[in-house]
Amino acid sequence: MKMKKRLFLIMLACMTLIPGQAQKGKNHNFEVAKNIDIFNAIYRNLDLMYVDTLDPAMVIGNGINAMLNSLDPYTEYYPESKSKELKMMLTGKYAGIGAVIRYHQRLKRVVIDEPYAGMPAAEVGLKKGDIILAIDDSITTDKNVSYVSSHLRGDAGTSFVLKIERPSTGKVMKFKITRKSIKMPTIPYYGMMADGVGYINLSDYTENSAKEMRRAFVDLKRQGAAKLLLDLRGNGGGSLQEAIDILNMWIPKDITLVETKGKLARANKAYKTRMEPTDTVMPIVVLVNGETASAAEITCGSLQDLDRGVVVGTRTYGKGLVQVPMELPYNTNMKLTTSKYYIPSGRCIQAVNYKHSGGGYTERVPDSLTHVFRTKAGREVRDGGGIKPDIESKPDTLPNIAVYLDRIDTMEVMFDFVVDYIAKHQAIAPAEKFTLSDDDFEDFKQRVIKSGFTYDPVTEKKLDELVKLARFEGYYEDAKDEFDALKAKLKHDVAKDIDRHKEVIKEMIERDIVAAYYFQEGTMKAAMRYDKQLKEAERVLNDEKEYHRLLSAPKGNAPKEEKQQARTNLHASTDTHPTPADRPSIMAA
Repeated sequence: MKMKKRLFLIMLACMTLIPGQAQKGKNHNFEVAKNIDIFNAIYRNLDLMYVDTLDPAMVIGNGINAMLNSLDPYTEYYPESKSKELKMMLTGKYAGIGAVIRYHQRLKRVVIDEPYAGMPAAEVGLKKGDIILAIDDSITTDKNVSYVSSHLRGDAGTSFVLKIERPSTGKVMKFKITRKSIKMPTIPYYGMMADGVGYINLSDYTENSAKEMRRAFVDLKRQGAAKLLLDLRGNGGGSLQEAIDILNMWIPKDITLVETKGKLARANKAYKTRMEPTDTVMPIVVLVNGETASAAEITCGSLQDLDRGVVVGTRTYGKGLVQVPMELPYNTNMKLTTSKYYIPSGRCIQAVNYKHSGGGYTERVPDSLTHVFRTKAGREVRDGGGIKPDIESKPDTLPNIAVYLDRIDTMEVMFDFVVDYIAKHQAIAPAEKFTLSDDDFEDFKQRVIKSGFTYDPVTEKKLDELVKLARFEGYYEDAKDEFDALKAKLKHDVAKDIDRHKEVIKEMIERDIVAAYYFQEGTMKAAMRYDKQLKEAERVLNDEKEYHRLLSAPKGNAPKEEKQQARTNLHASTDTHPTPADRPSIMAA
């Protein structure tokens, strides 16, 4: 009897399971319709009865953004007013004067920071420090960077009159400028280094990036390059297909480099190399950092997984999600995450775990929860946290005073010093050889001291916190003499701190000066002399024995469970993660 009852219950459960599953889709559709009706009802009542008149675009836009922010970090809504931002992001193009502008904190004015080589701003003679007074009839003396930038931009071929004041002379000047299509350089600089090393700095993956990359690489080979140093630091990515085509230069035809997996079948795709490669044997070292993301991670990750190159630097950002731009009604757009991508070893490198019951995405996947995968040669790599370099090389940390002088100083002493230096020197030495004299540096130091410049003494603050803690726990009186001695040694002294960090501060000033004469390419040439990570990458390239050791197979084979894990993750469901300018007040125009 008990057996019959048990069988009856099992059969009943099976019978009720199927209707339950059939109802799931209907229930979901009902919940969608219900909640949309609720949202509409709420806004109708707000619009009708709220004490103040509502701005529909702002209120509903905030609602849309809040909804998207609960999903993942990269799904974004672009209202009509920001549609050009999306286009620029996808293409790297905009129409304007070709210059970086910024807000000068002491003058309370928007100024020219850096004209681009060969662009309208440079061609008419605009210089670093020029104060923007008016754009046609629009007075800009009380406007912010965003306002000025939007008025400097426009349709290619249109002209306007720009009124500026040149601080070095005090003269007010007018320039007639014709806007043109501006394409940010995909490759700001490439060239030959010592010992047959070719260097390429790739800044993004916008349209035609692969063509430009191929031209640069072929030119370096023509110049005698036998080794390649590919710099992807600060590269926030872009087009996945451009990344595939760039990789195709060094990887044979018909090799699957990326697989995307999403909810819909059309989001599932395998990306293969399409052409015969340019060079499959040249040693390659890729430089990366925490701002290397997306398509740039596909590049360095694929080279690592296929043992085609050595990765040097610091761990990359960890963006393993794919976005697709979608057109919406009324000229609005959305950038929508549709899939995850998996690189040749089968791993997804998404670092941020955005799947929370309450929404949000603050949690990074800890290393302890990542999985082991294997490169083609059997080297161990991991998923879930960006690309970990084969050799970790950290850049020198900027001292606190240097950060304040460069980015925070409200007196703008460094910026003004550079502007004055440019006004006094019609020409300087080549970018790779230019140095600031000791006399000029002393002049800069005296300017800083006289300006009343101050910065946050972090060590003194931490010591004060320690003293408070020692008092609370009753240890202070016993250690009072030691605390007083330490406080005396850590006492804030601007002049001494400038001398102590002279080389770093001097390098920063040199780069800014060089940019005014030799533009972006010159800045990079000047920076390469001091680049610790670059020197480490160069060392690895020139050490043939170490290079091949880093790419060689370890002893023994990968455990079966690890190999199975790689295959399982490659086909897993996707239901289960800048740029940036340091100053928000800096913008391209």
